[in-house]
Amino acid sequence: MRIGLLGTGPWADMAHAPALAGHEDLDFVGVWGRRPDAAKELAERHGTRAYDDVDALLADVEAVAVALPPAVQADLAVRAARAGCHVLLDKPLATTVEQGRAVVEAVRTAGVASVVFFTTRFQPETEAWISEQAADDGWFTARAHWLGALFGDGDSPFAASPWRREKGALWDVGPHALSVLLPVLGDARRVAAAAPGPGDTVHLVLDHTGGASSTLTLSLTAPPAAAGTGVELRGRAGATLLPETAEGPVPALRRAADALLSAAGGGRPHPCDAAFGLRVTEILAEAEGLLTH
Repeated sequence: MRIGLLGTGPWADMAHAPALAGHEDLDFVGVWGRRPDAAKELAERHGTRAYDDVDALLADVEAVAVALPPAVQADLAVRAARAGCHVLLDKPLATTVEQGRAVVEAVRTAGVASVVFFTTRFQPETEAWISEQAADDGWFTARAHWLGALFGDGDSPFAASPWRREKGALWDVGPHALSVLLPVLGDARRVAAAAPGPGDTVHLVLDHTGGASSTLTLSLTAPPAAAGTGVELRGRAGATLLPETAEGPVPALRRAADALLSAAGGGRPHPCDAAFGLRVTEILAEAEGLLTH
C-alpha cells in the first residue's frame, strides 16, 4: 500500500516515519508538513519525498498516517477520506465532538478504512490482557492512573506542544485510559463526576454499561518520581493489573498499520476505528464540560 505521512513534529520523527519506512507491506511515498523545511529534512532521513502540496500527496497515495495536533488532524482526515485515502490517525481523534463526527461521516461516506493509534491497544501483552478481561463480565470497579511529568521535565520534546498546554492531561493521556477501560467495562453511560487536581491533573468517575464504575486520575504535571501508568480491575475473579511493557511506539505503530491494511483489504473494522475515536472524544468533552462549569 502506498502511504504518506502528514506531520513533521517530534512524534512524526520518532514514531511515524520509522514505522512507515520499516514496514515491509507499505511504500512510504512522501511527507507533507506545515513547515516545508522540516518536511524536507524528515523525508531525506527516511529516503522519501517531501511534498509542498497536501492534495498532491493525497493524490499519490492510497493511505495517510497523521501526526498532527488533533484539530488539524481532524480537518485533514476529512480531506484525506474524501480523496479516497485510508487513514491511520492519532489520539485524540479530535477535541470537539463536531470535528470527530465530521471525520466519522467522511470515512463512512468514502468507504475507506480508519484506525486510531491508542498505543496500549497495539502492544501484544496489554492487548491480550484487555481481551482476556473483556471476556469476564464480573467486574465491580476499576481504577486507572496515567501520570506524566511532561510539564515538569524540560527534556521532553512534547513539553512545548501548544495543544497539550491548552488541553492538558484530560485530552492527552485520557484517551489511553479510556482505550483500556471501555472494552473491558463497557461504554460509559455518563461521567458521574469530574474534579480538578494540582496543575493539569483531573479526576474522573465513570458509570459503565456493564454495571461497573471506574475512577481515572490523569496528569502531565506529576513529580517525575511519581509518574507512571496503571490500571487495576476488581470483581468476582479478584483483582488484576494491566501488565507493564517496555516496548516503544514504533513496533506498536507497525501493528496499527497492519490493522489498517487488514481493514482496507476487506477485513473487519478494527475496534479502534474512527467511530471508537469519536466515542472517546464524546466522553472527554462531557468531562471537560463538568470541569468548566
